[in-house]
Amino acid sequence: QQFSSKPNTYVRTSNQRYLAYGTPFEIIASMHKLGKITVRNIVLETCEIFWLHLCPIYLSEPTTAQYKDIAADYLKLWNIPNCVGAIDGKHIAIIRPQNSGSLFYNYKMFYSIVLMASCDARYTFTSASIGSYGGQSDGGIFQQTKFGQALLENKLPLPPRAPLWNESSTDFPHFFVADAAFPLKKNLMRPYPGAQLPRNKAIFNYRLSRARRVIENSFGILTARWRVLRKVINFSPKNCETIVLTCLVLHNFVMLNDHDRWYCPDTFIDTDTADHVILEG
Repeated sequence: QQFSSKPNTYVRTSNQRYLAYGTPFEIIASMHKLGKITVRNIVLETCEIFWLHLCPIYLSEPTTAQYKDIAADYLKLWNIPNCVGAIDGKHIAIIRPQNSGSLFYNYKMFYSIVLMASCDARYTFTSASIGSYGGQSDGGIFQQTKFGQALLENKLPLPPRAPLWNESSTDFPHFFVADAAFPLKKNLMRPYPGAQLPRNKAIFNYRLSRARRVIENSFGILTARWRVLRKVINFSPKNCETIVLTCLVLHNFVMLNDHDRWYCPDTFIDTDTADHVILEG
């Protein structure tokens, strides 16, 4: 906030134009009568500062009490009890690194690194890891991340087991939701496989899908507002990580302080009709 309250300078406007619009460095350099390399360095150094100072505030691991609040929000907003987050991966397009072979080449047929993230019920990211090769699967990448390992080893500060509804006497673990690419674990739910499912399993998959769409919508909001993520990022993979994580903490910063909903209006997110038809945002 202290940084954003200062008058515009070429440092701030260069960074904003690159992250928010993906404006090429050549154009930014021409606007400010600077060299292209100078603009690249300005953007990268500014992103490093943002990440250093905003990460501890806007992307710190939730506490047990915060996970309880997240579970309450998922129940209130998405009608799924004991859910503490949705998990998914997103490919970020990059220039092919030298001598990398097909490591970064993904099934969508472009070179990428993968952002693996979780979010709360209100489209704010609660954990993020980036840098894995685009050629790996989401499930495999998840199990290699610090967050994924902590979840699979039951080391996250999740709330204790609790009934799924008030009338139940059976305690159930708190859990994250993910798609079929992820493993089924005590604290990680995935949909039942198959198309012709009995009614109870179909209802379960529907409830799970509603909660899982929150992370898909979170990625959608992120890339709509920070359009550099929709372009091929022309940095080394390590510097690409800094760019992406900066966009993510800036997203969280705005989401948590945007009381007028200009950053994420209702038209940005999927909605359900009364007859359970999904209207895409």
